[in-house]
Amino acid sequence: MRTPVTIIGAGLGGLTLARVLHVAGIPATVYEAERSPMARNQGGMLDIHDYNGQLAIAAAGLVDEFRGIVLEGRQAMRILDRDGTVLFEKADDGTGGRPEVQRGELRQMLLDSLPDGTVRWGHKVSGVRALGDGRHEVAFADGTTVDADLLVGADGAWSRVRPLLSAATPEYTGTSFVEIYLFDADTRHPAAAKAVGGGSLMAPASGKEIHAHRESGDTLHTYVSLTESPDWFAAIDFTDAAAATARIAREFDGWAPELTALITDGDTAPVLRPHHALPIEHRWERVPGVTLLGDAAHLSAPNGEGANLAMLDGAELGKAIAAHPDDVEAALGAYEQDMFPRSAAVAADGLLHYEESFAANLPQALVDMFTGHEQD
Repeated sequence: MRTPVTIIGAGLGGLTLARVLHVAGIPATVYEAERSPMARNQGGMLDIHDYNGQLAIAAAGLVDEFRGIVLEGRQAMRILDRDGTVLFEKADDGTGGRPEVQRGELRQMLLDSLPDGTVRWGHKVSGVRALGDGRHEVAFADGTTVDADLLVGADGAWSRVRPLLSAATPEYTGTSFVEIYLFDADTRHPAAAKAVGGGSLMAPASGKEIHAHRESGDTLHTYVSLTESPDWFAAIDFTDAAAATARIAREFDGWAPELTALITDGDTAPVLRPHHALPIEHRWERVPGVTLLGDAAHLSAPNGEGANLAMLDGAELGKAIAAHPDDVEAALGAYEQDMFPRSAAVAADGLLHYEESFAANLPQALVDMFTGHEQD
């Protein structure tokens, strides 16, 4: 299948690009390694910001659909000390610029907005090579290939398209998440549910944090953040759920039971999520016929901006292609000229907040950060 734009990866950024192109009347084909939209859990809650993610949704013409999936009240947030004392609390008064949605529902919204057949499921990329004149061949694990006149790598942290443009590879940031879910929380896990409240909870200490979010369907999603080496995590057998849970919980001995319950009372096996990042100033020289967006272009340590930036990248690239329909290089050049400094600035700011979240004087430093933002 030959279409004007070939997109690798059906994540939020790739799908936003496909939708903005569709609105502009430009066909695109998205190739995705997963076998179906439901092949795996799509992750937890996302706050979609009015200065990037929501701009992308507007460019995609999906504002009403987006409002229909917003979970009201989830912008509430509290910071707790290790003994369970609430140090800071912010209610969701409905005026915040970061409404919360489930990542899976946001992805499905984008999928539903595309013509049937736009996404080709079960196409895992095995290699990509240049054919000359700005064209590229994409090879898939099933032995098939496709030629691309304009190739976009929207394929995440370990992008198979990135080597066409850059030799950079993500490096471990020093910190990982361990994710755990608690279901039917208000009835089965009432103490933990009460601690989390209606939105999110952060209980930070130096080098560690318990972060939890109330999702849809009375579900609590716990993110345990630990600053440890890969070897430290490798010593934990995550195939033994009980042993792994006990080992992670041991890092929080002496903490309030309603907080440690967010680890020990989990209804799912703990899942390790190491954090990797590309260099903050990651960029490349213009290569004809190919570009990157989202984590493929500017993977950062978790800073609340990744999904938002990927969607904005997709929207801005789609608009640039629509503005230069007969000049691919002008479109890609304009997109990259804006994307590079935008993503670098966000990554630098995110790294600062990331480091602050593991400061020695936690949790007070985090409280000061949020109260300072409110005063601003």
